[in-house]
Amino acid sequence: MIVALIVICEVGFWVLLAAGLATRYLLKMPRAGMALLLCEPLLEVLLLVVSVIDLKNGAEPSWRHGLAAVYIGYTVGHGHRTVKWLDGHAAHRLGGGPPPQKPPQYGMARARHEGRVWLGSVVAASVASVLLLLAIWYVGDDGNTDGLRSWIFGAWRAAGIHGLIALTYAIWPKKAPQADSAVAARDPEHVPDLLVRGPGKDEEQVR
Repeated sequence: MIVALIVICEVGFWVLLAAGLATRYLLKMPRAGMALLLCEPLLEVLLLVVSVIDLKNGAEPSWRHGLAAVYIGYTVGHGHRTVKWLDGHAAHRLGGGPPPQKPPQYGMARARHEGRVWLGSVVAASVASVLLLLAIWYVGDDGNTDGLRSWIFGAWRAAGIHGLIALTYAIWPKKAPQADSAVAARDPEHVPDLLVRGPGKDEEQVR
């Protein structure tokens, strides 16, 4: 049941997102579209409530309950960025707005961007850990909570790996490609004749 509900929530997330964007930009009803977008957090609340009820009714804690907590954490940590990104593209393609601004590609600006994305992963791991710890406390010592504890470790391991990847952009900043002029300066065939011959030769030809 929990797995099916996770699938339903995932599908419902994209359905509500598509319906909200279409209502805002195709039907020209921004308030109704925003209302649909605001309904998305209700899916996560529903998933959490059902998971708790399932544990309350005596279900053995398993990877299904852990997956529900991680899914909710990911939505909290990265859901807003996903909606904002898609909203920008929808406003451009459907609403005639300006093209969405692309994230920086080079230098420390790219490193700061990757750091902000990594903070979303930290938020996701923190939310998932809190939910899992609450589930472990709720079950108590009577049930086996090893599966739930393993999800906490997995969430922070994923955040740690993401952090190492983001750190590489700060240690080795990605450089912008050099202009073609630097290559042309090394090839006399592509250098203007005035620079190769010098001004004296041109003056002699004029004479």
